[in-house]
Amino acid sequence: MTTAAQPALDPARLRADFPILGRELHGRRLVYLDSAATSQKPQAVLDAMDAYYRETNANVHRGVYELAAEATERFEGARDLAAALVNHPREGVVFTKNATEAVNLVAWAWGVRTLRPGDEVLVTEMEHHSNVVPWQIVAGITGARVRFAPVTPGGELDLERMRAMIGPRTRLVGVVHVSNVLGTINPVAEIAAMAHAEGALCLVDATQSVPHMPVDIAALGADLVAFTGHKMCGPTGIGVLCARPALLESWEPFLGGGEMISDVTTECSTWAEIPWKFEAGTPPIAEAVGLGAAVGYLQGIGLDRVRAHEREMAQALLDGLSELEGIRIFGPTDPDRRGAAVSFALPDLHPHDIAQFLDQEGVCVRAGHHCAKPLMRVLGVHATARASAYLYSGPDDVEALVAALRRARTYFGG
Repeated sequence: MTTAAQPALDPARLRADFPILGRELHGRRLVYLDSAATSQKPQAVLDAMDAYYRETNANVHRGVYELAAEATERFEGARDLAAALVNHPREGVVFTKNATEAVNLVAWAWGVRTLRPGDEVLVTEMEHHSNVVPWQIVAGITGARVRFAPVTPGGELDLERMRAMIGPRTRLVGVVHVSNVLGTINPVAEIAAMAHAEGALCLVDATQSVPHMPVDIAALGADLVAFTGHKMCGPTGIGVLCARPALLESWEPFLGGGEMISDVTTECSTWAEIPWKFEAGTPPIAEAVGLGAAVGYLQGIGLDRVRAHEREMAQALLDGLSELEGIRIFGPTDPDRRGAAVSFALPDLHPHDIAQFLDQEGVCVRAGHHCAKPLMRVLGVHATARASAYLYSGPDDVEALVAALRRARTYFGG
């Protein structure tokens, strides 16, 4: 609930910070409801990246001249900001190119070298492919087994069955913090405690939570947390793996080459300190600078305010979509238990037809399997449409969506 000290967000005012939201699409106001796929970028982020290239463009960590020092300061400053955002030690913050690479880093630096035949990796039926496919690949190499914790008909994890599946053979439990399809907010701290009770690691996909709510890794108790810049007002090409420093110290590198070494001889190589031993080659410098600016932008607004606003938007989407006869809405119906990404299906319209028609109305939504094919099979559908709100989304966007869906039904004869 919003208080006087925490005023409600004004999405109409915030839209002025995002240049793209001022454009029209097919002659109509752009209604962007696909932020779960990628968020739009505020001017502050665009300016920060432009300033890096215009003012301090140089490679980091290597040069002793002033430009290189300034570039390194901006790059490492972004690491400090990312670490502070999620309450994690900076030496445990590894920059990757996205959250998918962050999970793959764990799979290859830890999984391939550690898992043995009979070991188990437990993930959930609501995972994005990025927290499924790497483990299937590694299981094929090591002889380990990937198991799936089930989802209830209400779109939440069956925690009792999940608890029963975690045992002495479980080496890692992977769980999405907020589902990109169902919007479900999972009880990560409870799941991490389950994993630790059996000596397993807990890996959290936080790509749909870090941009939308306060996330404290220490409070979650997770060993490994992945998120990505482009879903949190930052650029593409930059992701983050937050890992317990002791784990990173014990692992061998995922990639080899420049930057990640301490010494190289013709006989062997030794590695740089963490986190740099996992950041081979020239890193995404401008992208990290942009991520830092995005963190600053979100902190300036307040992620508690973002979460309060998105709770209201989730309720508005649920209410508005429920007006459509025959609609099926996936995921929890309580906005306190979900984010503002709402997937739905209409019995008389294919999701791709919905998305294409809405595009002509200036409304952007996602249609497809959302990189969650196992979940689609659980739900008994091939695809869904998904409207996902963010801090710049307002009730007028929901009204535009629902009105366009009504016109779509008329157009297709539904």
